[in-house]
Amino acid sequence: MNYTPNELKNISFGKSLVRGYNELEVDETFDKIIEDYSSLIHENMELKDKLNVLNEGMLHYKRIEESLQSTLLIAQQTAEEIKRNAYSKAENIYKEAELKAQKLLEGANEQVIRIRYEYEETRKKLQVYKSKAEAMLQSQMEMLKHSVELEDEIS
Repeated sequence: MNYTPNELKNISFGKSLVRGYNELEVDETFDKIIEDYSSLIHENMELKDKLNVLNEGMLHYKRIEESLQSTLLIAQQTAEEIKRNAYSKAENIYKEAELKAQKLLEGANEQVIRIRYEYEETRKKLQVYKSKAEAMLQSQMEMLKHSVELEDEIS
């Protein structure tokens, strides 16, 4: 059973006629016990208060820790999302560049084919022109030759 300081103050002992305790010494001892006991109770209450304050502080820091962990998780998820978006964007840019390069190559190939066609057509026309020019020159030479022969015969 735990005594309160007041209960300790009110304790009284019966007196025996033989070998009884000195009442003054018992009272002084009880006063010291009451004082020590009161001090311990007071110290115990202060320690409980400190413990409550520390527990509240710990809960506060636990909440901060949870908040920081949550924030860190969100930051990691955001970083991953940004990374995925960057890779996706880079892949899209790469595909666009490939398509543009392919279109440029196709355009260049078409232009080469068109230029070759024009070259062949021009070469054919040149051949035809050459043939006609040769035929015409040949004809002119024949006429000139014939004309010279006629002049020689006349002269």
